[in-house]
Amino acid sequence: MKKLIITSVIAIALSLPLVLSSQNEPPHPGGGNAPSGDANRVGGHGPSAPIGSGTIILTLLAAAYGGKKVYNLRKEEKE
Repeated sequence: MKKLIITSVIAIALSLPLVLSSQNEPPHPGGGNAPSGDANRVGGHGPSAPIGSGTIILTLLAAAYGGKKVYNLRKEEKE
């Protein structure tokens, strides 16, 4: 069990830089202001949606849930 926990911690620690890094915003075509219309749709040259925070929160909640499951399993084994 200890080996599984250590492996999980190492895997999470190695994957954090991948989750926390993001790409730069693509340059706007031409000069001046960004064109309106299609440029602000998903996949266009408009602002992108931040998904990093949601991913981190989901990962932390999953780790907490898994930790509680492990805690309860160990508590049952001792009884």
